[in-house]
Amino acid sequence: MVKDIIFGTVGGLGLFLFGMELLSGGLKKAAGQRIRKLLSSLTKHRLIAMLVGAFTTCLIQSSSATTVMTVGFVNASLLTLKQALCVVLGANVGTTFTAWLVSGLAVFKITTYSLPAIGLGFLIRVLGKTSKTRNTGEVLLGFGILFTGIDFMKIGFSPLQESQQVQAVLIWLGNYPILAVLAGTVVTMLLQSSSATIAMIQILAFNGAFGGEWSEVLRVAIPFILGDNIGTTITAEIAAIRTSLAARRTARGHTLFNVIGVLYMFPLVWAGWYSDAVEWITPFRLSQGTIMVHIAVAHSAFNVFNTFVFLPLIPWLEALVVKIVPARAEDAIAKPVVLEEHLLETPVIALDQARRGIVRMTLAAKEAVNQAIEGLEKDDKKKLELTLKTEDAVDNFQYEITSYLVALSRKELSDELSVQLPVLLHTVNDLERVSDHAVNIAEIAERKIEQKLSFSDCALAEAIRLKQEVNQMLDGISAALENNDIEAAKSALVNEEALNKMQIDFRRSHVQRMSEGLCSPEAGLIFIDLVDNVEKIGDHLTNIAQAVIGGLQWNGFGAKTQ
Repeated sequence: MVKDIIFGTVGGLGLFLFGMELLSGGLKKAAGQRIRKLLSSLTKHRLIAMLVGAFTTCLIQSSSATTVMTVGFVNASLLTLKQALCVVLGANVGTTFTAWLVSGLAVFKITTYSLPAIGLGFLIRVLGKTSKTRNTGEVLLGFGILFTGIDFMKIGFSPLQESQQVQAVLIWLGNYPILAVLAGTVVTMLLQSSSATIAMIQILAFNGAFGGEWSEVLRVAIPFILGDNIGTTITAEIAAIRTSLAARRTARGHTLFNVIGVLYMFPLVWAGWYSDAVEWITPFRLSQGTIMVHIAVAHSAFNVFNTFVFLPLIPWLEALVVKIVPARAEDAIAKPVVLEEHLLETPVIALDQARRGIVRMTLAAKEAVNQAIEGLEKDDKKKLELTLKTEDAVDNFQYEITSYLVALSRKELSDELSVQLPVLLHTVNDLERVSDHAVNIAEIAERKIEQKLSFSDCALAEAIRLKQEVNQMLDGISAALENNDIEAAKSALVNEEALNKMQIDFRRSHVQRMSEGLCSPEAGLIFIDLVDNVEKIGDHLTNIAQAVIGGLQWNGFGAKTQ
């Protein structure tokens, strides 16, 4: 039994995390603006967002599934933290529906469809002719793998659910409310299902395991229900591993919501007032089986009451979560782009807002370049991982700013503004290509680390000079865009000339070092790739500098595209 539990947990957890990664990635690529707007509109109002969470959980009969998908949506930037917290509140209400069906009476179980989802998702992902179709297949595949992982974890721990010894221990713990809360928490964490824990309590009560007196049965069972509500948060916490800052905050908000609810409700449970209230709400006792209904009422009453207590306090809960889960250095670049759509009716202000977004995008691209080159210099894998995250942020900037400028182009614009739009769109694309070259540098750095190669002192010194020169150029471009500073743009062109000269000189000197045996051919190829990528970054920044010098209008210069 122990081996089955360990194997089921380890394998199920691996599938769960892999499925979560596929689901988030597929959503991010496949969702598109229409789905993003649909989700935003459905969850814009707190009450509607809560109802969306409740309905979804009733439909799939798993609050864990709803919270995991919510974390996935947040990780894919499809929901804000505030919207997600409201959905999670609703999920806690929806999960009580399963208690009413008493587990085995459920008609629809999400895990029933996980294997077909894997097969269908894989076929769509492999055979899809368009990227949109393949991304949809990836979402479906991730969905199936994720819930198959949950199913394996449940199967691994199923012996605990059927063990008479475990049940005997639960009955003993029920006489000690604090221990019963802890026990309910642990069992739910192990079973990965609050519904399974509630069903166990209902069945124990039905079989008379808690005694025959109804008031005593409720008094013993309710603390387990409180613990169950804390234990169910573990699934979202696991799902938030290696996700975005907002996704981690969503999972933590779910935990806080349930833990705080249990804390303020516990004194009422300890005093016996909660069980008295449940008996008052459900006075009928038609049969022994009716005790299951009383337990379902106890479970529902807690979640419904706790949800409506917190619903008006969502801003407070959001602020608390932000304070408890602060942004780390690597999270700072992933802040969402905020481009106010209402300002589109005032094109001059809207265009200025877009330019501010482009300046922020420039800073993010600069961060990606620095992280990649430093990771290459110091063989720092953490820096290389940050490069990929920063590049994702730059991609998000590109998508948001491009969509905003396209929306602005549909408005009635003056000639001065209309000629600037295509230039700004090209500027955004050039900045995105800068971050792409940063990723190229990160990839060759990974190859350097894997092959255990090293640069000579001269090569390292030249790499540092490259980084300093491209940083100066990026600073000049940022100042030129922010202040429409033509002199800063011209200084960036001087940097680009220096980068071109460095490319020639450093290629020649590195070939010389290889011929003298001071540097291996493998390391030499990596160094040359670094030089070439930095020079191409300079080309894209040159396009932007020339655009600023030309007053953000086409002035006859030929843009470099590499």
